[in-house]
Amino acid sequence: MEKIIFFGLVIPILGFVLYLGGTAIMNGFSAKSANKSNENTDQENTDYENTSEFPSDDSKLSDEVKKLNQLFKDGILTQEEFEKAKKKLLDD
Repeated sequence: MEKIIFFGLVIPILGFVLYLGGTAIMNGFSAKSANKSNENTDQENTDYENTSEFPSDDSKLSDEVKKLNQLFKDGILTQEEFEKAKKKLLDD
C-alpha cells in the first residue's frame, strides 16, 4: 500500500518537472531563432548603409572637403578660411 501512495505522488511530480524542463528548452529554442532572425535583419540593414542609397559618413566627409576645396580654388575662401573649415569638418 505504501508503494502505491509513493508512486502515486512521485509520477505526477516527475511529469510536472519534465513538463517544466521541456517548456524551458522550447523557450530557449524560440529565443535563439528570434535572435538569429534579428541578426539577419541587422545584417540586411548594414548592407543598405554601404549602398549609394545611404551614403556613409566617410563619403559625406569627403564630399564636404571637395566642396571646400572647390570654393578655395574659385577664390571664394582664403587659405586660412579653408584650413579652419577643413579642420572643423575633420574634428567633428
